[in-house]
Amino acid sequence: MKNIPLPKPFSSILAAAAASVVTALPAFAQTDIELDYEQFTLDNGLTVVVHEDRKAPVVAMQVMYGVGSKDEPAGKTGFAHLFEHLMFNGSENYDKDFFFALKEMGATQYNGTTNTDRTNYYQTVPVGALEQILFLESDRMGHLLGAVTQEKLDNQIGVVQNEKRQREGAPFGTVFEKIFEGVYPADHPYHHSVIGSMEDLQGASLEDVKQWFRDYYGAANAVLVLAGDIDAAEARPLVEKYFGDIEAGPPLTKPAVNEVRMDRIKRVTMVDRVAKPRVYRVWPAPRTGTAESPILDLMTRAVGSGKTSRLYRELVDERQVANGVSMFYYEQLLSGMVILSVDAKSEEDLDEINEVIDAQLNEFLRKGPTADELDRAKTLYASSEIRGLEEVAGKASTLARGALFLGDPDFYVEENLDMLMAASPEDVLDVSRSWITPAYFELTVLPYPEYETSAGVDRSAGLPPLGTPGEVSFPEITTSTLSNGIEVVIAPRPTVPVVQLALQFDAGSATDAIPLPGNDTGLPGVSEGVMTLLDEGTENYSAQELAEMEESLGAILNLYSGDDDNRIYLSALKQNLDDSLDLMAEVTFNATFPEEEVEKTRKRQIDGVLQEQADGQSLAFRAFYPALYGEDHPYANPATIDEAVAAIEAIDREDLIAWRDAWLQPGNAKLFVTGDTTAEEILPRLEATFGSWQASGSTLEKSLPDVAVPSSSRVIVIDKPASQQSVIIAGILTDPTGTDNDTAIAAMNDAFGGNFLARLNMNLREDKGWTYGARSILPDQVGQRPFILYAPVQTDQTGPSIQEMQAEMAGILGDEPVSQEELDRIVADEVGSLPGAFEAADTVLFSMMNNDQYGRPYDYATGRAERFQSLTTEQVTAMAGDIIQPDRLTWVIVGDWSVIQDQVEALNLGPIEIRSTTSR
Repeated sequence: MKNIPLPKPFSSILAAAAASVVTALPAFAQTDIELDYEQFTLDNGLTVVVHEDRKAPVVAMQVMYGVGSKDEPAGKTGFAHLFEHLMFNGSENYDKDFFFALKEMGATQYNGTTNTDRTNYYQTVPVGALEQILFLESDRMGHLLGAVTQEKLDNQIGVVQNEKRQREGAPFGTVFEKIFEGVYPADHPYHHSVIGSMEDLQGASLEDVKQWFRDYYGAANAVLVLAGDIDAAEARPLVEKYFGDIEAGPPLTKPAVNEVRMDRIKRVTMVDRVAKPRVYRVWPAPRTGTAESPILDLMTRAVGSGKTSRLYRELVDERQVANGVSMFYYEQLLSGMVILSVDAKSEEDLDEINEVIDAQLNEFLRKGPTADELDRAKTLYASSEIRGLEEVAGKASTLARGALFLGDPDFYVEENLDMLMAASPEDVLDVSRSWITPAYFELTVLPYPEYETSAGVDRSAGLPPLGTPGEVSFPEITTSTLSNGIEVVIAPRPTVPVVQLALQFDAGSATDAIPLPGNDTGLPGVSEGVMTLLDEGTENYSAQELAEMEESLGAILNLYSGDDDNRIYLSALKQNLDDSLDLMAEVTFNATFPEEEVEKTRKRQIDGVLQEQADGQSLAFRAFYPALYGEDHPYANPATIDEAVAAIEAIDREDLIAWRDAWLQPGNAKLFVTGDTTAEEILPRLEATFGSWQASGSTLEKSLPDVAVPSSSRVIVIDKPASQQSVIIAGILTDPTGTDNDTAIAAMNDAFGGNFLARLNMNLREDKGWTYGARSILPDQVGQRPFILYAPVQTDQTGPSIQEMQAEMAGILGDEPVSQEELDRIVADEVGSLPGAFEAADTVLFSMMNNDQYGRPYDYATGRAERFQSLTTEQVTAMAGDIIQPDRLTWVIVGDWSVIQDQVEALNLGPIEIRSTTSR
């Protein structure tokens, strides 16, 4: 059991702050967090860690191998990540894509990842599927090579290369590659990127990758963690049964600890397709597991992480030369890093930004952190640890990391946290002076200039059966009403000492189109502007003071604006609940929308919109919704970047206040509560905080008119020169969420494109290798919702990708209806994943809110299994016929028109409208 120090509750932090700026944080108390475990080692060297947590009938499994990109020799970069992909393509005794089995058993939170130091595979499964997942993981650990074929290798090389293109084509997509090259010398194991080079990937032979497996995927180079509804007595015979016959693997020579020091400033400037500049400073730092590494984490929080940090306050709030600041300790096994980044408003501001960075760092290295800064940093770290241990998946990951890296499974919640909590201001100062030196790597990223060219010239088996899934673990719900009429919905979930609440308002961006008093037209973006500014200044506190209170309380206050609703969300440590509720009420009732903050927010929002020029997905969806719904519909947004900027500029402070007064009212709200509380505990507190709240005006009437589906298709092309990929979107309107057909529609979407194993992705990614991922999307909405096909593909396959999308639509509507095998897999996934779906309190909270929004019972999820199990293939295929109409789609394509024009025009999709990235 771990005692994590946390601040004691304030007697009245808000009252104290009303008299002066908060300068003192509370003393520390002790909160118990249990992370007990048992560890044993098989005769073949496999390390096994078991943590018992019986709150839900699920088990989280993590297999972590001691191999990452640091182990790759020259000429074989990217092998660790490439092999991570191959491990999902089938083993000798289950020669199918592993995602099929994971879906059928109802697994959740599953994937694999690779970094510099390790490769891991993880999933959370119902207890009835435990033997199946043990079989699968052990089969690919010990019985893989017979299933690895040249065809599979070629396919995954293509997929990884497209992943690399997608990453590098994104704004700032090559930054980390430049950082690793700049900080680490050429002979250091961290010098090259995790994803590797195109040349090395293309040159990978079948024998190369098989030898990689023989070298690094032995049992003695792995840690297996089981966390959840299991104990060591149950786990040991099962692990021995399935893993005991696997070879240990050869003795390995691991790269030695190599903590780098730089002897000078190294500066690099690069251009990228970004809207605004960004500057990075990176210092080599101690490796994870040292006494210094957690102390550097505290330093980064005080200097450059969050609204209360020194650099954010001066660069963003006071001087307004930056849009954002980030600083963090980057954990690695051989050598860490401290990474600082600042998003500049313009290239002209860079010199001033660097001067401020120098001045603030010099001041910090002269005096160290204040007691307040240090206490806040510790509180934020501890509260993050608490929340990270709520789900068994988080516990499994933490235990695996500690066991593999340091031979101590609970290191990161024991010794590491002890060292951090014991750190004094003097400790932080000493460590910072040792590592944050005048020798560092500086990377400046500048926007790519807009060039023009002339017209040019013409250049013509064997799986054990699944057990029975457990029951849905959904709390008992009670409802009540405050004296002012606000309905309260309460679902206790006492897992960790955290209470989560949300005020939900029936509003959202759909109300932006409704004229406010004194206006003749709607104001696109006004609802989002209100929610952004609620915590940027109130009648009693400045934005800075509110941010300090939030951090000091260890609270999380999120303000959300969706299509159909707005939410004020609070996650509060139970011991600080009263003061956290007062903070929530303060922003709800007393926001003043200071003119200075309105202007700062306006500039940040405009900068964010301008960033979309570099992002094909953002450009596509911005054009898509107004084309689909019509530009005056409540669900339509401004269709171009220029129009979006004009809309933001049109909103003033009076508009924000008018919208808040019209829509954020007690008569338009419900209050949802979950976490470590009961109705008896929470209702008096809610009554005291919210019961006297009265409306300041009358609520306007919300309307969501239906839109007729067009009689033919149309195409909008957004010309994005030099784009490495084309983003393809196609869509059509269908029924709102909340009809009797919801389950059948969801199953149809799952079969067609809604998950990794769906037809669309298996075609374009797994078969063709043209994309990192293609899917269909069916967002929830109160009004008509869109059915969307989405595929970012390599540029030279734009036309063929559209043809394949058309073929998949024709197939499900024609001679390839939804099969029983597909439906069985979908039902198994939906039913099997339910037992652990509501392990975390926030999933309970959001489920209740979403169901209420769409006219469903709060506990609608408890009947989900029965609804899916009663489906037939005929019902699901019928939904495809009702929704998918290939000749009536709205298409949006973002790409280099000079390259894709012939491909698109040859398809005769419909009339084509060409736009630039900013305007029509």
